[in-house]
Amino acid sequence: MDFSISLIIIIITCIVSISAFSNQKIIEDLIFYPPAVSQHKQWYRFFSCGLIHADWAHLFFNMYVLYMFGMGQRKSGVEYIFKDVFDSKGSFLYLVMYIAALAVCLIPTYNKNKDNYSYRSLGASGAVSAVVFAYMLFNPMQGMGLLFLPIYIPGFLFGIIYLAVSSWLDKRGGGNINHSAHIWGAIFGIVFVIFACYIFSGYPVLQNFIEQIKNTSPSKLIQFG
Repeated sequence: MDFSISLIIIIITCIVSISAFSNQKIIEDLIFYPPAVSQHKQWYRFFSCGLIHADWAHLFFNMYVLYMFGMGQRKSGVEYIFKDVFDSKGSFLYLVMYIAALAVCLIPTYNKNKDNYSYRSLGASGAVSAVVFAYMLFNPMQGMGLLFLPIYIPGFLFGIIYLAVSSWLDKRGGGNINHSAHIWGAIFGIVFVIFACYIFSGYPVLQNFIEQIKNTSPSKLIQFG
């Protein structure tokens, strides 16, 4: 039987998140709380915070995106691309990327808030961003858009706009969304794929990325669903 790493992550995350909705202790034990890391060495919080979410909408959105880009329709997602590119190491490298992204995306947040007793962060958005941008690197011309809007642009353009908007929102501050985690998770996904391809495979990911963009007609940059 072909077990999906993405599906296992989704199931575990849903179980823990749903349990935490009605149990504040689970949230307090798992949430990313920088002073708990800096003063009590609770480094596990870099990873455990990805198992809990603020509400049903937060959980659904992250897991839906992970399903779409991690598994993909007819097994076209990053997990299966990894299996094609890295052979027997594919599933392991995919899991490593996801877990590492949970922590890496929060390093800037930690450095900024290590003594901030009012700061907390939760959710798997940073790791999910790593998966999405890894997919964009392999499929830069795949049309992407927002939910319920029938307008699609190539993934590489969507990624550039996403990073620009997230950076602006992060600098502006305010709100309850950790835009920094989204940005660094996305960047980590790209860097991880590039280095993994260089070390574990001869797959020319950057060359293919550039060639796909160069060989696309400008008329296909915007599509309507």
